[in-house]
Amino acid sequence: MHPAIQGIITIVLGVGGCVGYFYFSNLILDKVIFPASGSNIGRNINRANLIRPWLFLGPAFLALGLYLAYPVYETMRLSLIDRDAGNAFVGLANYKQMVGEPKFWEALRNNFLWLLIVPAAATAFGLLAAQLTDRISWGNLAKSLIFMPMAISFVGAGVIWKLVYETRPADAEQIGILNALYIYFGGTDPQTWLTIPFWNNFFLMIVLVWIQTGFAMVILSAAIRGIPEDTIEAAIIDGAGPFQIFFKIKVPQIMGTILVVWTTVTLVVLKVFDIVFAMTNGQWETQVLANYMFDKLFRANDWGIGSASAMVIMLLVTPILVWNVVNARRELR
Repeated sequence: MHPAIQGIITIVLGVGGCVGYFYFSNLILDKVIFPASGSNIGRNINRANLIRPWLFLGPAFLALGLYLAYPVYETMRLSLIDRDAGNAFVGLANYKQMVGEPKFWEALRNNFLWLLIVPAAATAFGLLAAQLTDRISWGNLAKSLIFMPMAISFVGAGVIWKLVYETRPADAEQIGILNALYIYFGGTDPQTWLTIPFWNNFFLMIVLVWIQTGFAMVILSAAIRGIPEDTIEAAIIDGAGPFQIFFKIKVPQIMGTILVVWTTVTLVVLKVFDIVFAMTNGQWETQVLANYMFDKLFRANDWGIGSASAMVIMLLVTPILVWNVVNARRELR
């Protein structure tokens, strides 16, 4: 069957199924289980109204349980057993073996390095782009160009930047932009940028900063435009300069949005996989936790350690998710 036809059938069945579910579930509730008639009409209506919200929430809870809660439970179970020993319970043995591997500590160290640099850089560049594009006549075009990398997949971005870092022999023409510039400005031998220990991590981080800057810019630009004009006018009357207005008037008023952008990018960083996989595959000391988990699960076929590393990623992500939820609820009050 043609993919387009499959897509149309899926949409029709999905939308039709949702409409049918809500229509018939309400019909059964109101006509069969708690009919709005007879001597108990008032009690039946109240009972039906108590149950009705759960009819709408039921499919969502089912999907969350099937695709979120169950995988977490199964991953935790796999991290505590040894499949090669007939699914024998081994407790924390997989975790002990994991923390004894140098590659795990390399991945953890690199993840923290990414956490220190990428969210801060992406948020800062996004804030700078949001401020500057609002002050020029062709700002919307500039925003479109800056946001464009968000439309590229992480693997696609990795391939593009791998070409930027491409290295050819010294006697050949360099097709990698970075090496071409390096040779043009006096360099002698082309550099294999992605194999230079420690610094190659920064070359990988540039890719994610390039992608996430557009996201940060769009969110922060909307926040800047929402700043009351009277506060800026009052600062100008008091003699404040452009830098004072930006750092002492605008930034404090959008600090909540800045933190949301920073935490969102932080979650992306904790789960980063595609860029590292496409560009270095974790070689040359560029391993990260998600790539380490992939190697253990699907290459070494070590489900115990692979699941243990997945639990470590979840534990690192959970505090940020909780903070986001708490902060969102606080702002709604």
